Amino acid sequence: MTARARPEPRDRGQAVPLMAAMLLVAMGVVIATIEIGQLLNESAAARTAADAAALAGAAAGGEAAAEIAAANGGVLLSYGEEEPAEIPDALLVTVTVQVGRATQTARAERQVEWVAPESAS
Repeated sequence: MTARARPEPRDRGQAVPLMAAMLLVAMGVVIATIEIGQLLNESAAARTAADAAALAGAAAGGEAAAEIAAANGGVLLSYGEEEPAEIPDALLVTVTVQVGRATQTARAERQVEWVAPESAS
């Protein structure tokens, strides 16, 4: 039988704290990844809701913008209409929509082009 050298008492148990620290770091990375993913998802949903609300607002007004924002899971935070001086018969609509923690702003323009009726001859 051969004799084995015993480890020094100060070398025992060092793997457990190291593994615990690595586990905490790994859990933190997983939690951060999940949170960032959820925020990106909410941001994309807010962008979609804001775009749709701006188009609805340009076509039918503020109430339509609020309805479309709600249909897309958002809340209409602000709605504004502006008539640009340089473009006659135009309407510029700006909306801000919130979905979850994400907020997005979108703009849409409605321009009416008047065309003379063709004469029937």
